[in-house]
Amino acid sequence: MGTRWSARVVVPAPGRYADIGAGVQGAFDGVVAEMSTWEAVSDISRFNRATIGTWQSLPPDFLIVLSAALRIAEESGGAYDPTIGGLVDAWGFGPPGPCAAPPDVETVAALLRAAGWRHVECDTLLQRARRITPLALDFSGIAKGFGADRAAAWLRTRGFRHFLVEVGGELVGAGVKPDGQPWWVDVEMPPGAALPPLRLALHGLSAATSGDYRRWFEAEGGRFAHTIDPRSGRPAANGVASVTVLHADCMHADAYATAITVLGAEEGLRFADSLGLAAHIVSRSGDGWSEAMSLAFTAMLD
Repeated sequence: MGTRWSARVVVPAPGRYADIGAGVQGAFDGVVAEMSTWEAVSDISRFNRATIGTWQSLPPDFLIVLSAALRIAEESGGAYDPTIGGLVDAWGFGPPGPCAAPPDVETVAALLRAAGWRHVECDTLLQRARRITPLALDFSGIAKGFGADRAAAWLRTRGFRHFLVEVGGELVGAGVKPDGQPWWVDVEMPPGAALPPLRLALHGLSAATSGDYRRWFEAEGGRFAHTIDPRSGRPAANGVASVTVLHADCMHADAYATAITVLGAEEGLRFADSLGLAAHIVSRSGDGWSEAMSLAFTAMLD
């Protein structure tokens, strides 16, 4: 996944910790094998190479993520869309590597015509899916959260009830620490943002943060961040610096954080409130910073 992970686990008896590292790593490895576009033999790479219109048999976890991604794409009006792999690559944020300059208008237009969540058909009953245009799936806005969920699920199946799993800033917290305190985590603020720290208690909750300060490049006098707006085919440029979403599972928190980042602060808040999402948004405001919270997030602070 191109990042590090950590797990803090309350071990109920001596000797129970020996296989934790390998088990959690195995959960992540399974997600990578299915959903990483950086792996040529992964299921997502196989799907993206398949003949257009041909049904592809896919693993259950892959279809869980694809189904959720398509539903969130519909809910968000396409602000989140898992079919923009071609655009991600064209802007230098995919496996082909960085680009020296932004793609030209014609390239973006062609990739936009091919993309679109409505151009993917998903048949969960028969465990298959197909694309009907030359689009490319990209799960980078949802798979990391799903990986955190899968690691948490592995821990639960082994009888561990109290833990905090983190992978690249996405977190899943369950139970409490040995001292009875919840798993307290500090939300990462954008560099330079003069805002007070935001500390959250993850007790049966997941948190995911999307930020424009993690991967970006400068060219032709502009700054281009890695979050692509599927509606324009260009990096989102609405002043939103980071979005944190709390949710029961990390997969949804991850994708919703991306959607709200693309929608922008005002529309993103309306979207979060319409779904009852707990969201915290940090935006650049002139030479300063501003923050906004959804109704559900504000209620958690009371």
